[in-house]
Amino acid sequence: MKLKGKTAVVTGGARDIGREVAIKLAKEGANVVVNYYLSQEDGDTTLKLIEEAGGKAIIVQGDMTKQEDIDTLVSESKKAFGEEVHVLVNVAGGLIARKTIEEMDVDFFDTMIDVNFKSVFLVTKAFKPLMKSGASIVNFASQAGRDGGGPGAALYASAKGAVMTYTRGLAKEFGPQGIRVNALCPGMIATAFHDTFTKPEVRTNVANGTPLRREGKASEVADLVAYLASDESSFLTGNNIDINGGLAFS
Repeated sequence: MKLKGKTAVVTGGARDIGREVAIKLAKEGANVVVNYYLSQEDGDTTLKLIEEAGGKAIIVQGDMTKQEDIDTLVSESKKAFGEEVHVLVNVAGGLIARKTIEEMDVDFFDTMIDVNFKSVFLVTKAFKPLMKSGASIVNFASQAGRDGGGPGAALYASAKGAVMTYTRGLAKEFGPQGIRVNALCPGMIATAFHDTFTKPEVRTNVANGTPLRREGKASEVADLVAYLASDESSFLTGNNIDINGGLAFS
């Protein structure tokens, strides 16, 4: 197991890609701290799946845009698995709604930036003191951060673009300490995200436009996270890695 005896924290880890990431890291031997925001039922299900796979985990409710909730996540991680965190995966984020600039107001702007970018800043800052040489941070950006996103997603795309740039900056800052920082830029992955925000005909057209002629699976994204979290990727840092079936190349 690539991560035996290590501690991993996954924000937004209760469903979809976050859930698959948490389960995969647990299968690789990590003790996993799973953050969820709204649905305890989703958190409980993720915990059950990890335990059924023979892994160890705790679930912690919290809004990753709120400092007090992040402080609770840190303290619960220490209480359960000790003073060191070896892997941090910043999955928490979301589109919230598709809006044109005419439909946006400042509150929507602030919420979108907070959920998708400020959360990465706050969580990383909070857990950095627990990370030593050999640790790995994996941020979640998006293909939207490269191409501007679909209709009504310009602000979401901009926030994910900020995550991509921040990832490069942190890789330079943390590299001399032996801490690696990479980001993933998923394309069309079959999740509730697209069930909610993308029309079926658009999904079909996008899938047919990829060289592999299909949507991606959350488990495939999780496999890539596990690689980036492990020592197998020990000379990779500062990368924004596309996982989109060949739909777009960086």
